[in-house]
Amino acid sequence: MKYYCIGIKGSGMSSLANILSDMGHTVTGYDDAKGYKYTMDGLEKRGIKIFYGAHDIDKDTIVTYSKAFKMDHPEIKRVKDLGLTLKEYKDVMGDITALFKTIGVSGTHGKTTTSLMISEIFNNTVGCNYFVGDGTGHATKTNEYFVIESDEFNKHLLAYHPTVAIITNIELDHTECYPGGIEEIKDTFRQFANKADLIIANGDDKNVRDIKFDKKVIYYGLNDNNDVVAKNVSLTDKGSKFECYIDGKKFGTFNLKLYGNHMIQNALSAIIVANYYGISLSDIKKNIAKFTGAKRRFKIKKIGKYITIDDYAHHPTEIAVTIKAAKQKYPDKEIVAVFLPNTYSRTEALMDEFVDALSLADKAYVMDIYCDREKQEEYPGVSSDTLIKRIKGAEKISVKDADKLLKHDNGVICFMSCTNIYEIENEFERIVKK
Repeated sequence: MKYYCIGIKGSGMSSLANILSDMGHTVTGYDDAKGYKYTMDGLEKRGIKIFYGAHDIDKDTIVTYSKAFKMDHPEIKRVKDLGLTLKEYKDVMGDITALFKTIGVSGTHGKTTTSLMISEIFNNTVGCNYFVGDGTGHATKTNEYFVIESDEFNKHLLAYHPTVAIITNIELDHTECYPGGIEEIKDTFRQFANKADLIIANGDDKNVRDIKFDKKVIYYGLNDNNDVVAKNVSLTDKGSKFECYIDGKKFGTFNLKLYGNHMIQNALSAIIVANYYGISLSDIKKNIAKFTGAKRRFKIKKIGKYITIDDYAHHPTEIAVTIKAAKQKYPDKEIVAVFLPNTYSRTEALMDEFVDALSLADKAYVMDIYCDREKQEEYPGVSSDTLIKRIKGAEKISVKDADKLLKHDNGVICFMSCTNIYEIENEFERIVKK
């Protein structure tokens, strides 16, 4: 079949395009953004052509599109005028999940890292297909298992068909999609999980515990009331170490090259699902020990005398754990936060939490809010200046004045956002090298 992916450079859409191509389909795509994005790497590797303007499209092509592209977008209107079949991104993904034993990894935070950790274990043992929202995806029709990052944005995950459902945590987010607030979000996760034969859930999370599931649940976490518990945890500048207990019996000792208790919780869910499908303890330990994380998740780089960390953190909880992880890795250095907020609705709904999270850094810089699907006039009084005024010592920053960061030569500069934070990162690197 032929697929045309509109918004193909988006993290989710690029992963979908990679998978469709790997499964033998002919794939092309369109995007407004002409510049380089890290999601292009997999597309270029597969020879998937990206268009930036009008071009011929075969009549038998199925068009799928990112929700960032509205129905009045010129390219959407053009393909509709051509009489082509339009199918929502989530529905195309749902069709794929129905073909395999699907492990659906859901949650407000940790989906990408957990999905990749599980994929690492399965790929190096029994084999698997995987879809991760960092531009990573691979599939062959011969694999039995499919690991998919199951996003709650616009309730996409409800189109999926999981055999095993994982819930890493639940918090208020994507408020523009959930007018019913946290209760609507919890109910969405409940509906998703109840589709599965087995539910694996973070029992340390209160919102997860509030849900009454219809299926068997294995709870994991650091608290003793879970079925699977991490004990004797050690967090050092080299990584993390813990003992895993299943139903009160020691299962094994695990080492992680990752930082923070949240990464241990992610690892527990990976251990459970691998053990459920009969992968040996030695294989689980070996693959977890060598896992180094996802793209744009706590990626450390040394530039001259500066240390930078690039992270996808865009929710207050993610910002807080990134800063705490930086302190674990670099206990004797100044921790500097550079944050690019995404969407006015999220900033407004979680304003207090953003203030608390960014205040954990020794110094915070905040950029102007970026949003491609909301208008600022719809959120009067919501701006990055509102955040800055409430954070002690915080400053406004932009790409044009990235040289402000040069004074932090004994610091660790954490660049955090789910959008184009790379622009100021690249400019800072250029300045340092110059």
